[in-house]
Amino acid sequence: MAAGTLYTYPENWRAFKAQIAAQYSGAALKVASTTPAFTFGQTNRTPAFLQNFPLGKVPAYQGDDGFCLFESNAIAHYLSNEALRGATPQAAAQVLQWVSFADSEIIPPASTWVFPTLGIMQFNKQATEQAKEDVKRALTVLNQHLNTRTFLVGERISLADITVVCSMLWLYKQVLEPSFRQPYNNVNRWFITCINQPQFKVVLGEVKLCEKMAQFDAKKFAEMQPKKEAAPKKEKAPKEAAKPQEKKEKKKEEKKEEKKPAPEEDMDDCDAALAAEPKSKDPFAHLPKSTFVMIEFKRKYSNEDTLAVAIPHFWDNFDKEGYSIWYSQYKYSDELTLTFKSCNLITGMFQRLDKLRKNAFASVILFGTDNNSSISGIWVFRGQELAFPL
Repeated sequence: MAAGTLYTYPENWRAFKAQIAAQYSGAALKVASTTPAFTFGQTNRTPAFLQNFPLGKVPAYQGDDGFCLFESNAIAHYLSNEALRGATPQAAAQVLQWVSFADSEIIPPASTWVFPTLGIMQFNKQATEQAKEDVKRALTVLNQHLNTRTFLVGERISLADITVVCSMLWLYKQVLEPSFRQPYNNVNRWFITCINQPQFKVVLGEVKLCEKMAQFDAKKFAEMQPKKEAAPKKEKAPKEAAKPQEKKEKKKEEKKEEKKPAPEEDMDDCDAALAAEPKSKDPFAHLPKSTFVMIEFKRKYSNEDTLAVAIPHFWDNFDKEGYSIWYSQYKYSDELTLTFKSCNLITGMFQRLDKLRKNAFASVILFGTDNNSSISGIWVFRGQELAFPL
């Protein structure tokens, strides 16, 4: 399994691809993005860095064995497992197709549209309007493809999903306001599903979708221009003196954002009920320590062959006193329609049960076809009682 260091600057969406891939594959990835491990603009210009990475660009990867890679797609591919890359030649080709689609059809117009709103590129009205149309075209292609699919390739998240989500991250955060993204419900559903997966969340954190389309700020653009130029030495002192003030202002803005409570109208009935409940103690705290390590089994299940490795590991280590196994069946099969919508019911339920992650495992499957299907599954819970009443 790959092990090494990823050099980048903070919040680099290109580096996110490799980081998320490593979360899925289990690759041991260290991220060097801050001083003293890595200082962008300094470390990547040193002779030692340029010897391994001649362009001086990031992200750049160096394995513990000395193996070096630049270009984000190559790094993400290397850190992936077979499931992410595509287990068959056809699936692997489809993954490559969507990775290329992101590079050629999404990133150029997204950069043209979003960068001016961040103050890092001059605004050009004609170019921005064309970029909006190009983004709409890309969203339309994705929306049609996802009309009958949960993910871009196959039935599980692949490197295709990781790459396209990361390439669209700033679009959803900066400019795709509700009215603009409304026609693309399939893309919205897929994007939200992906960013809420634990492997995405640990890298991206909470992704707040755009509420109002960001616009070009001429003042902000002007303020950012001197930073791009090499300032004379005599100007170094005032430039450095200005940085603490900039940091203080940023920190103030961040604190204000953190203090804002989530609007109540965004909660559905279930979330509102959970929020109203008083904080309770861990319902599993009274149970004795078990010899069965759930996280080890989950790693086997996610990263290795299910029948040959994961299931034997489960039965070899299962603690029947500390855990119980349950069979579940969805009660309302007559209400199930399109299969991909039914699969989303399962995904949505899992997302709501995130607090059970350390104490439960489930394999829930949709059987059947459109308008003729059923949902059932196997659950493993800590203790001998059904977890939901607890």
